[in-house]
Amino acid sequence: MLPVLVFILFIQQFQKPALPNCRTEKAMEALGLLDVQAIHPGIKVSLAYSEKENFIGFDVYGCVSRAFLQREAAMKLAQAQRALEKELPGYSLLIWDAARPRSAQKILWDSIKKPEKVKHVYVANPNRGSIHNYGCAVDLTIADPKGKAIDMGTGFDYFGELAQPRLEARLLKTGRLSATQITNRKRLRSIMQKAGFMPISSEWWHFNFCSLARAKSKYKPVP
Repeated sequence: MLPVLVFILFIQQFQKPALPNCRTEKAMEALGLLDVQAIHPGIKVSLAYSEKENFIGFDVYGCVSRAFLQREAAMKLAQAQRALEKELPGYSLLIWDAARPRSAQKILWDSIKKPEKVKHVYVANPNRGSIHNYGCAVDLTIADPKGKAIDMGTGFDYFGELAQPRLEARLLKTGRLSATQITNRKRLRSIMQKAGFMPISSEWWHFNFCSLARAKSKYKPVP
């Protein structure tokens, strides 16, 4: 019984206490999205926009403490977690963001301090919509057995060249990224791609389960 209790307490340190009357979480459930940790409790969750430690400096999500994805995406993410556990016992995926309300999308867009013409590189225009709004994208990293994110060269939502996978060869050659950091990123990409997710060229932590066009044709956005 004691080992089970220790495991539960370990998982809880990565979550806000769940609020049974969270309207946004209920809206996600009503749309058919699934709580990722209900599918695989080994996946850790620390929602960046549900805390103050993010690029805008305040809590955007309020009562939201759980990471939700569309059913198919959630099942594939559990597959990625199992693959990681097999490759690196004791390590786990650590989610920073998953399904995102459209209302939060606008807040992020309005808060980013970048010229209007390049904003879309960092945050999707709320008028167009983000794949996050449909529960088909996830931002994540790998955590070690102590729950600490491994070294990827930058943290989450780093707005600069170091975050861009398309520049990794040059960044390695010039010494701005280390071989270990590149290896860690490649491991994350490999695990996620084998599970059916697609990386993007501008953010090492972001993975799409499908295209925005497919998401829009198949699902409703989180309000």
